Amino acid sequence: MQDEFLKGLLESFDYLEERPSEDWPAVNCLSDRLLGFLKKMRDQHGFDMLSDLTAIDRMEESPRFTVVYHLYSTQEHTFFRIASDCAEADPPAMPSATGLWSGADWHEREAFDMFGIIFTGHPNLKRILMWDDYPYHPLRKDFPLAGKEADLPAADVALTTQEKVRPAPMMGGPFHSKSGGHMSESEPRGSDESWSEKHEKPSSEDM
Repeated sequence: MQDEFLKGLLESFDYLEERPSEDWPAVNCLSDRLLGFLKKMRDQHGFDMLSDLTAIDRMEESPRFTVVYHLYSTQEHTFFRIASDCAEADPPAMPSATGLWSGADWHEREAFDMFGIIFTGHPNLKRILMWDDYPYHPLRKDFPLAGKEADLPAADVALTTQEKVRPAPMMGGPFHSKSGGHMSESEPRGSDESWSEKHEKPSSEDM
């Protein structure tokens, strides 16, 4: 049933292409046709909920940024995934879907905050996790896992403490289990990542 539905969409909209997916049907959609297609999926195919919106950063590839939409039909209890590439990388931009789903408001603000993607037409596009003047986007691939040094968000606190927000040392984690063998020997262990921005990660030759 899902294969037939996807085939019908690809035949009806020549600006779509099938997107590899291991779970739900998925397509790639041109950004300049995105809002029209999202509206058709909502009004004509019953995908009445935008359950999630996120982004992908490929950093050294072009296009660099892709915005991914997860639609859900509350009647058919099924999902559909749409991915759309940002035409430019600096700054990346995508039309806002807030006119179709009010829930897009916070989803788009999070993607703006974490990836720096500008959603044109958004009614209140401002950071939702980091403070307004934070100069970086933490989910971009060029942002280090430990973070970057930055000024504290409250100027009076910075003046009093003479401190900044510092990168966090990468102590412990990520945790993983050994594959195979007895369960008693596969308890999750933390990788040796006792390195930080000031102490470089040792090479394999040093370990």
